[in-house]
Amino acid sequence: MGMGISADIFRDAMSRFPGVVTVITTRDGAERRGITATAVCSVTAEPPSLLVCLNRKTGTCASVGQTGRFAVNLLGQEAGDLALRFAGAGGVTGEEKFAAGNWRDDDQGLPYLADALLSLSCEVSEQIEAGSHMVYIGQIREARFGEGEALLYERSAFRALAPKDD
Repeated sequence: MGMGISADIFRDAMSRFPGVVTVITTRDGAERRGITATAVCSVTAEPPSLLVCLNRKTGTCASVGQTGRFAVNLLGQEAGDLALRFAGAGGVTGEEKFAAGNWRDDDQGLPYLADALLSLSCEVSEQIEAGSHMVYIGQIREARFGEGEALLYERSAFRALAPKDD
């Protein structure tokens, strides 16, 4: 079997998959953590669960591993600046990231974005090491719905869905 493709070719190929933009958040004691992610998808409806892929080098990944809890916040089209902030743009880290946005806590103290299109509070049921990332499968414990259109990311740029012509 061959060596496969290079990391550069892989990144170029994956950039062509449009993804919804989310902010994954968690809390470890008094410390909130969060990171922008597009590697999020449904797993099963019974039990309701989804997966997120987080870089193992991040504090967010470590906190999710420690606490076993995370929230997925689906961002609306106007939230590009917030997505960049949680991606670390401008060197913003840790608690500083939460200075922007309308953040609240769920019943367990997990931070969620009040004006997200959707916010799901999850409890980790499985975790799998996959190269540089950790795959967390979370059972959904709470769901909060907002209004608007999702922010997408494709070919290194934020995008919006075009309205369907009737």
